[in-house]
Amino acid sequence: MKKIILTMACLFAVGMGLTQAQSITGKQWQVRLRGLAVIPNESAEIGAINGDVSINNKFIPELDFTYFFTKNIAAELILGTTKHNVHTTGSNLTAIGGAASADVDLGSVWLLPPTLTAQYHLYVAKGIKPYIGAGVNYTIFYSVDEGKTVKDVDYKNKFGFATQLGADFDITDKFFLNVDAKYIFLKTDVTVDASNLAKDLSIPATVDINPFLVGAGIGYRF
Repeated sequence: MKKIILTMACLFAVGMGLTQAQSITGKQWQVRLRGLAVIPNESAEIGAINGDVSINNKFIPELDFTYFFTKNIAAELILGTTKHNVHTTGSNLTAIGGAASADVDLGSVWLLPPTLTAQYHLYVAKGIKPYIGAGVNYTIFYSVDEGKTVKDVDYKNKFGFATQLGADFDITDKFFLNVDAKYIFLKTDVTVDASNLAKDLSIPATVDINPFLVGAGIGYRF
């Protein structure tokens, strides 16, 4: 993760240097409002009871801001939050008198995943501007509701790496349409306190969430 952060810092330093060497004309800020589908590509390694994990998809509004260092180089920060329902699949509960293959409800959790990407923008045709990006994500897990089965669920906040591909389509000089897709490599450590089911039962898990973020919306540059 230190390498990711160092790479991002270098990209921004290069961008700032290019800004000094090559001034850009026009508007340097963009703000977008997008409808965003959050599609986890989840898997898990679960201790004690084994099995896998299931995390539901969500559709949310998302706000992002982009600053152009030069005509081609920019940085984007996205802001949004999602609530996901979580349960295990195919877990072995025979040690506590349950089924050999069962789903365990782990309630729900909110995710706040601010993501910062460095982007390179192309100008392939009049009013059509595709871009590619990569950056860093930090996901905060909050407002955990453990549900009715276990006593408690704890999620660790984590950094992740993000990749991005998108395009802007001008409507006017200031307004434009946008389509955007991101993939975030996100893994977290989860501890389930199931001591209400069996004495001192604590279930550790490593969960890969790895969500696709697919969005479309409208933007304004200034």
